[in-house]
Amino acid sequence: MIILKEMEISREAILNKTHYGIKIYAYVLRQYYPDTTVLFVKGRDCGITRNPFNGGKETLRIHIDGVIATHKDTELKTFNGDVFDFAQYHFRITDEEELLLKINQELHLNLEVKEKNELDWLNNPDYTWYGYCSFFKAPVRNVFPTETMRLHQVFALITSDKYKKITEDLRAITDVKEARKFKANRFDYVTFSGTFEKRNDNNLLQHSNLLTIDFDHLDNLQELKAQLLNDEYFETDVLKAHLAGSGIIGTALGVYSPGTAYVLLARLYMEQHGDLMRAGKLLAFVEKHFPDQFQSQESIEARQVFQRLKAAG
Repeated sequence: MIILKEMEISREAILNKTHYGIKIYAYVLRQYYPDTTVLFVKGRDCGITRNPFNGGKETLRIHIDGVIATHKDTELKTFNGDVFDFAQYHFRITDEEELLLKINQELHLNLEVKEKNELDWLNNPDYTWYGYCSFFKAPVRNVFPTETMRLHQVFALITSDKYKKITEDLRAITDVKEARKFKANRFDYVTFSGTFEKRNDNNLLQHSNLLTIDFDHLDNLQELKAQLLNDEYFETDVLKAHLAGSGIIGTALGVYSPGTAYVLLARLYMEQHGDLMRAGKLLAFVEKHFPDQFQSQESIEARQVFQRLKAAG
């Protein structure tokens, strides 16, 4: 176990215990002139005294400037600064932390130096956002997850060699139906949208704050990618061409919340594709899992569009 010394000592704390730093000047000067009175304090001025860094000449003027004592030499124009600069000359320490510790020790200020285990941070609450998703073993008919994974774990799995052989086998299949059957039976899968007790809308345990959209049977992938990247509702360039070759998968954070993102997607299905079934399922999903967003203005407008299109047949 590694123990670190955490600084409770500060310039302010030292100045408060040394009369703006005057006692530090007095301590240092007594090391050079132990048998004399080194300072005469009158108000905020200490007059002129001997400077051990200028051959002992009486050229050192010390004055309290605001909340800290400062000095200057009447002969050496470059010799000026505050009490901590003066202490550096004497102790020959340039590191700030070491200097403050040295002053605390030599002047017996008894300021606290707190010992801290460098691993204590592990006991603090972790507020880092993690995208958790459920991992399912093949075949796709299996609706019960085997474990919960984070996004970086999924990425590591995909980019490893675990699925390299079956991916090559899939790409070698020219028959569309056979390829679809092979993929459904051989590939494990994850639900980026969140964690599930069972792969079903009603068994969502926790939403991941991610929205995954799968576009299939597209003629121009690059054109769609460019459109999505320029879309105001896609905040990041987290778009990857679908390995199947005819689709594209886009994953992005919701606009204001996952619920709002689903509402916007429902409108897309209604207005661009006329797919009221999917739109209705999305809105029902929002009502169940995101009740606050279901009452939002975006949701109200989407439901109005849904009812109007449904009435129109």
